[in-house]
Amino acid sequence: MNITANWSYPTAFKLGRGRIKELAAACSSLGMKKPLLITDRGLAGMAITQTALDVLAEASLGRALFADVDPNPNEINLEAGIKAYRDGGHDGVVAFGGGSGLDLGKCVAFMVGQTRPVWDFEDIGDWWTRASVEGIAPIVAVPTTAGTGSEVGRASVITNSKTHVKKIIFHPKFLPGVVIADPELTTGMPKAITAGTGMDAFAHCLEAYCSPFFHPMSQGIALEGMRLVKEFLPRAYHEGADLEARTNMMAAAAMGAVAFQKGLGAIHALSHPIGAVYNTHHGMTNAVVMPPVLKFNRPAIEEKIARAAAYLGISGGFDGFYDYVLSLRAELHVPQTLTAMGIQPDRIDQLSAMAMDDPSCGGNPVKMTLEKTKQLFRDCF
Repeated sequence: MNITANWSYPTAFKLGRGRIKELAAACSSLGMKKPLLITDRGLAGMAITQTALDVLAEASLGRALFADVDPNPNEINLEAGIKAYRDGGHDGVVAFGGGSGLDLGKCVAFMVGQTRPVWDFEDIGDWWTRASVEGIAPIVAVPTTAGTGSEVGRASVITNSKTHVKKIIFHPKFLPGVVIADPELTTGMPKAITAGTGMDAFAHCLEAYCSPFFHPMSQGIALEGMRLVKEFLPRAYHEGADLEARTNMMAAAAMGAVAFQKGLGAIHALSHPIGAVYNTHHGMTNAVVMPPVLKFNRPAIEEKIARAAAYLGISGGFDGFYDYVLSLRAELHVPQTLTAMGIQPDRIDQLSAMAMDDPSCGGNPVKMTLEKTKQLFRDCF
């Protein structure tokens, strides 16, 4: 099945195989004449990146590339990207890749118009109103994985290289003007990345669905996003060239990021500090901590999860859903515990304090305290 669609929620979203050919037109539609393509080091030399640069060059938009981006991008990468943007006289950003390339690309586009440090725009209260909007550069986002949903997000996650704390930097103008989601760009993902990013999308949908905040539109999107992951992630994992599965996973990833406007919870509150301290893959870390968090939240979400299980065709209510999560993780070869990821339980106090400071903590269905969080971390080892 050849799926093609044009969506405008929450932004212009061009989904379908071969649509990378529309990259130059997307840039031009936002007024770009000299875009800077920002991606991570691993993607810099790959064929899909060169294809994107070729499309830009053929339209006389240049082929400028910045790829000094770490797997968990930090303010050092950000400063280098801003310098490359300004030195090259660029007028827009193509944020290209997985979460790291997308997040850093969006943040560069935002920060080229600012005089304050990036930490002044952390997602706290109305800090985003400190920003000067006039100099923010336009953004085209091109995801090459199906998980983070950063392509439709209004924030970037930037790690402070000195404190090893992940910070969520927020502004409505982080939302790209155009997204090009071409499933052909994702077929070369290694199985582990397909699994990790796919479980990231599932975690976004699951936590948004369970969030106690009122946002029925996001709740509905989250529920259908989980269904798409259930149906198509195993197919994408076992058969990487399955374009129908890859297309649906790109849709699920975007849906998860739209849905978590409703809120996130303990899965992300735990995984953010783990990723910042140990540099683990974010989506895979989410998958590892997911079962203990489900158990922790059971008193508050049991009925809600039972309704979701029924929609997903899973029998047995909460227990059936929990068993499904375990079986999906096993099928995708997700490590069973943090210990299996190579992490030792010698920094639980530090991780717990960081989790309590994470913005996701406040959206958990069961109120988190420092002692409860320490026990939850212990249950993950």
